[in-house]
Amino acid sequence: MSLAAIQDNTNATFAANRATGHIGLSVNASSGITRRARVDEHGSLRVRFPNAMPDALEAVIVNTGGGMTGGDRFTLRFEMGEGASLIAGTAAAEKIYRSTGPDTEMDVRLTLGEGARLCWLPQETILFDRARLSRRIDIDLAQDASLILAEAVVFGRAAMGEVMTEGHFTDRWRVRRAGKLVYADTARLDGDIAAQMAARAVANGGIAIATVLVAPGGEAALEQVRALGETFKSEVGISAWNGIAMARLCAKDGAALRHDLIAMLAALGAQVPRLWLQ
Repeated sequence: MSLAAIQDNTNATFAANRATGHIGLSVNASSGITRRARVDEHGSLRVRFPNAMPDALEAVIVNTGGGMTGGDRFTLRFEMGEGASLIAGTAAAEKIYRSTGPDTEMDVRLTLGEGARLCWLPQETILFDRARLSRRIDIDLAQDASLILAEAVVFGRAAMGEVMTEGHFTDRWRVRRAGKLVYADTARLDGDIAAQMAARAVANGGIAIATVLVAPGGEAALEQVRALGETFKSEVGISAWNGIAMARLCAKDGAALRHDLIAMLAALGAQVPRLWLQ
C-alpha cells in the first residue's frame, strides 16, 4: 500500500471516529409553569431536567463522551415560547482536548419568544494544549424577552501546571432583538496562546476569561456589579449600551473566575445551577 493510501485510510478512520452531538429543545409556558414541548437528542449530547428550581424549568446538558476534540461537532437549538422561563447549564466543565488539525465546532442558537426569560449558565470550557475550538452563538430575542448569559473559558489547567503553547480559539456571538442586530462580538486567539495572554494589553498573565451578557440591561445592572468591586478576585469591567449590559472578567485561574461569576450572577438576580456549587 502506498504512503498516500495509508494516509487516506488514516484520515478516513479519524473522520469516522469523530463525535457529533445535537440537542433540540422547545419549551412552552402554561398557567405560569414552563414545560417541555419537544426534546430531540442525537449523538453524545443529552439534556436532563432535575426540577430543582421552584419558578423555572432547569435543563442540564450532558456530554456523555466526556469531552471534545478536533473534528467533533456539536449543535444546540433551544426555543422558548411566550412567557417561558428556563435555566440552562451543563453537568460539568466542557473539556476541549488536543487536535491533530481540524477544529472542534460548537454551534449554539437560542430563540426566545415574547416575555420569555432565559439564564444560560454553562460551566467553564477548558482548553488543553493544542486544542482548537470554533464556537458560534446566535441569539434571537423577542421585543420583551430577557436573557442572562455567562460563558467562561479557561486556557489550560493551572493546578496541573498546564499552559497552551499552541492552539486556536474563535468565539463568534450575534444577538438580535426583534430581528435587529444589537450585539456582535468575535474573539480569536491563534498560535502560542499562553504568550498572547501574558501580554498586558490582552490578559496580563490571566488564563481564565468570561463574558456575562444581560438583556435588557442598563444602569441598574452596572450599579449592582460595581457594588461588588472590592470582593472580586478577577479584573472586571462592565458597561451598558443599546439596551444591553455586558461584563468582562479576566482571572489568574478558573477558581477565582468561578468565585466572581457566582457573586456577579447572584447580584444580577440569576439563580446559579446547583452543579456549579458542587
